[in-house]
Amino acid sequence: MAKRVVIVTGGAQGIGLGISYAFARTGSHVIVADVDEEAGREAMDAFDKRGFTGRFVSTDVSDAQQVQALIDGVAQQEGRLDVVVNNAAAFHGGPIESLPVEAFDRVIGVNLRGPFLMAKYAAPLLRQASPGVIINMASTRALMSEANTEPYAASKGGVVALTHALSVSLGPDVRVNAISPGWIEVGDWKKARDRITPHHRREDNEQHPVGRVGVPDDIANLCLFLASTESSFITGQNFVVDGGMTKKMIYEPD
Repeated sequence: MAKRVVIVTGGAQGIGLGISYAFARTGSHVIVADVDEEAGREAMDAFDKRGFTGRFVSTDVSDAQQVQALIDGVAQQEGRLDVVVNNAAAFHGGPIESLPVEAFDRVIGVNLRGPFLMAKYAAPLLRQASPGVIINMASTRALMSEANTEPYAASKGGVVALTHALSVSLGPDVRVNAISPGWIEVGDWKKARDRITPHHRREDNEQHPVGRVGVPDDIANLCLFLASTESSFITGQNFVVDGGMTKKMIYEPD
């Protein structure tokens, strides 16, 4: 039986790298699509050392020509596509009065236009997998906000809406779901020159009802489930994975 083929955008660092590893560990052939070529080379070195199969494709997901080239390359080289994980993301914050319009456009371009373009060009191959799977990475910022995060919040809210729209348009041949991570520590999942050893205060852990900050595997494990036959009756949903933080009432002390 041919190996399952998975694309993970933003798959060379952070949560994306954790997702790439998770699929590769289960025997999938993983296409790591990332704009950071240095991180991509390091990811492929790590794949080789672990005996994983896959390849790196330098891709800016906001660029339609690059996304089409990515999908065309998969059609030609792998001949199939089973799963797309739209994880690539950009962030730019600041007071709205001084926020450059170009910064807003860039965040929307990567975070929302990117998943749209990936779905548009990948749909024919995913339909052939029947069922194909799309997993969009949203955020708890789609549901709640800190000040001065309008571009990111708007983009992730759009991802949630795009998810349920795609699930209706592409079903039953393609299932589409979203994951909204909360605080996921990625300091030790970055490329070598940016990598840090995380240190969390007791307060950081205790503000989560589960008692700890999240790690990439918390998201990757849900991706594996949503891409499996065990989730065959699930589509159009947004799964919040945040250690319970969005369910915890916060009051100023008396």
